[in-house]
Amino acid sequence: MFTSQTSSFQESIDVEERDADYDGDDIAQQISCYYSIYFYDSTRSVAWSERRADSTSLQDDFSLTLLDSSLPPEAEPQLRCYISRRLSKGALLGGMGNIATVDLSVPEQALGCYCCLLERETSPQQPEGDGSGWVVCLLGGTEKGLNLFRLELDKYVQGLRDSLSPEMENLDVEVRPYLSRWYEESVMHIHRVVQMVQENVCFLLHAALSHTTVQVTGADERTMVDVSRFIKAASLLGLVQENPASGTLCRAVSEDPPTDLIIDCSTIPPTITNAVGNRFCEDWNQAFLNAAERCNPFLLRQILENFKLKAIQDMNTLKRFIRQAEMSHYALFRCCLFLQSCGNSGVLLQNARSEHRGLPEACGIIRVLEEFLGEQAPPPVIP
Repeated sequence: MFTSQTSSFQESIDVEERDADYDGDDIAQQISCYYSIYFYDSTRSVAWSERRADSTSLQDDFSLTLLDSSLPPEAEPQLRCYISRRLSKGALLGGMGNIATVDLSVPEQALGCYCCLLERETSPQQPEGDGSGWVVCLLGGTEKGLNLFRLELDKYVQGLRDSLSPEMENLDVEVRPYLSRWYEESVMHIHRVVQMVQENVCFLLHAALSHTTVQVTGADERTMVDVSRFIKAASLLGLVQENPASGTLCRAVSEDPPTDLIIDCSTIPPTITNAVGNRFCEDWNQAFLNAAERCNPFLLRQILENFKLKAIQDMNTLKRFIRQAEMSHYALFRCCLFLQSCGNSGVLLQNARSEHRGLPEACGIIRVLEEFLGEQAPPPVIP
């Protein structure tokens, strides 16, 4: 049983060796990225003579006008035709990002393309079917890679909404610089954090799993935001099933006062205080460092998702053993063996206490497990 668990764990870590979508000789190079923004107008009264030469219309019931693009001149019309087809089929919904693969006249040929329609507010007097807005397209990497950052891309594009107007007078000073930074701001933050903390990434992973507050000092605002986003991306909040009677996993689940993890960026490398790790998180260190060395943010995100998936699988295994241990001493013994071998017993038991609060029998099993492991476990890893 434990042999198969170890094998599954190794497969999770070795994702970069078997996933062809993230492999290749060009991975270590900076991934090319582009953007385009269009004005969309579905007002049927728009006369054909009023449409600009850089506007596309398929059925004479909407226009799609180029506002700005970083694509090569021969590639942008191809993207505009693709977006027009999506709009004519109703495949772009307001405020919802859509990710697909597009073939364009660029060196990469096939690119992942994130598209989002930001609709303008309509008045009650406006005829049904009329409307306008902006279509924002972000291109780079692969469709699978961009899907890993869908939430970040959604948030980033929504952050552009207040800067958009029909006149686009702020195109040069606000919109174009903002769109030009989409890759750095929405995709590269995990890479920057791993590059900054290096082998200490295991302590950030442990802090995310154990809901430990992380403080960053001596750093600029972007570094602070990067670390916060990394912790949020590595956290299991919202992914782990909770007992409604036990409260959320954000609540304190220990009688001990919480100790914040402090990252002091005034030194090189940064100094980490109050760091606590375990074998489970340490085992993922090299996978993160290898992906960061190859400068592949998509692989980094996939490894992070696999890390979370493995943690959730172990939590579910512990929950199953706890249920069985209520009726079988042998199951309790198996539960002890599992916790000893997984390298993440402290975090698993912490979450188990939170989930099973209010269930006396389960809480009794957890106390027995804590006492047993407390007698045999080595002290936590503290640098």
